[in-house]
Amino acid sequence: MLKERVMEAWNGIPVLLLVLALLVISIAGIVWAAKSEQSEMRGAWIALWLLVLLVDNLFWAGFFTVQPNQGVVLTLFGRYVGTVTAPGLRFANPFYSKKPVSLRVRNFETSKMKVNDHDGNPIEIAAVVVWKVVDTAEAIFQVDNYENYVHVQSEAAVRNLATAYPYDAREDNQVSLRGSTAEVAARLQEEIQERLAVAGVEVIEARISYLAYAPEIAAAMLRRQQASAVIAARQKIVEGAVGMVETALEMLANKNVIQLDGEQRAAMVQNLLVVLCGEAAAQPVLNTGTLYQ
Repeated sequence: MLKERVMEAWNGIPVLLLVLALLVISIAGIVWAAKSEQSEMRGAWIALWLLVLLVDNLFWAGFFTVQPNQGVVLTLFGRYVGTVTAPGLRFANPFYSKKPVSLRVRNFETSKMKVNDHDGNPIEIAAVVVWKVVDTAEAIFQVDNYENYVHVQSEAAVRNLATAYPYDAREDNQVSLRGSTAEVAARLQEEIQERLAVAGVEVIEARISYLAYAPEIAAAMLRRQQASAVIAARQKIVEGAVGMVETALEMLANKNVIQLDGEQRAAMVQNLLVVLCGEAAAQPVLNTGTLYQ
């Protein structure tokens, strides 16, 4: 497997000045040879200076620029030579092939995909992936098109993640797509990194950007969520009401405010629970007689 080899290229400014000077000298030499009075040597001098001009023009193919956060991969007749990362105007062998590779941080959002979650419910999911190239040799030579490879493998990882977790947790401490964003994001980043390691790519962050039930079951799932919320609220109300009734009975017994037999205690508990758990405010009925009327 090819690994990146950072190499140093010549500073292009001094070489550029040298090539320009050689260009001027070769042109001047051709003009001088053409005007020379020695006709027998004129052709030889012109040929010599034309050869110098040809070599000088060949040097222009050796110049290339490196932008900040960019690497230029150099190859010679199909053989990897190295990568130049020092920014500026550079000069290398004119026969080197030069391919720039961006080392900047990039991000993209996957398309909205319809998949089944762990429970078999159809959902729509998308994710944002932040990545950058860390090995230019692997990015260029290990995969055909590393940008397309990143997109395809990221979408495959998102699909696989969606099938591994349920949309909503049915039990306490169960990891779900909607309720465990940090754990799901860490798992997604880990899986994408495993897939992209061969391409010399580092995944900086990966998070779910869109998550919803598929339209065909969204209404039914909304009713289920509402029912779950109502049940949870009712359970909380009942727990609080029972505690309040228990506290009221204990306070009445401790302070000897009134002595209640079993039937009276049952009636009191019933009335208090109706008042505390009812949807609407209770309408009291005043008893103007005794407790037994």
